[in-house]
Amino acid sequence: MMAKQTAGRKNLGKFAPKFAELNDDVLFGQVWSRTDQLSARDRSMITISAIISSGNFAQLEAHLKMGKKNGIIKEEISEMITHLSFYVGWPKAWSAFGIAKKVYGE
Repeated sequence: MMAKQTAGRKNLGKFAPKFAELNDDVLFGQVWSRTDQLSARDRSMITISAIISSGNFAQLEAHLKMGKKNGIIKEEISEMITHLSFYVGWPKAWSAFGIAKKVYGE
């Protein structure tokens, strides 16, 4: 079971309360909790791949940390990024590796 998400309300609650609610309660509350459909580990792998693919690196570190908690090991994240590099671009892979090294260590 995932811990209750509060990042939306913590970071945007006063500025964008509806977005914060959707982030915390719907995306991370309802969607991520559907572990009978996809495991949290699989959801992390998909989400990390989507973030790298779209070049949204500001969110990557948080999702790599979540993926690590969800059981993605360093060798797997390295292989994921290597595989993605051929589909989404070498520069995106380089950027992702820099962030992954920070989260997973050398």
